Amino acid sequence: QVQLVESGGGLVQAGGSLRLSCAATGNIFRLNSMGWYRQAPGKQREMVAVITRGGTTNYVDSVKGRFTISRDGAKNTVYLQMNSLKPEDTAVYYCNANFDWSSVSYWGQGTQVTVSS
Repeated sequence: QVQLVESGGGLVQAGGSLRLSCAATGNIFRLNSMGWYRQAPGKQREMVAVITRGGTTNYVDSVKGRFTISRDGAKNTVYLQMNSLKPEDTAVYYCNANFDWSSVSYWGQGTQVTVSS
């Protein structure tokens, strides 16, 4: 079994910052890519940022220059530093992890991020 435990969400004013963390535990052998997705009310879940085992990153255009994804391989943890937050960033943020040995994608329980104007 794989567990993804997220933390760091909350309420912040526009222009503020938050840092999300997601720790992978359990059967985490050959952890591959990790990432963050978000889902706002009435909208589909979208990819926010992804980082591969080798450190290659990819971001949705709307967060480029404001968000930074990073990972600590020793801790099997992925982070999302979110700066210059906007009200449109308000959503539930989900951690995602993929492994070499499985075609199944694993998800965290989600953490709420609310940005007030």
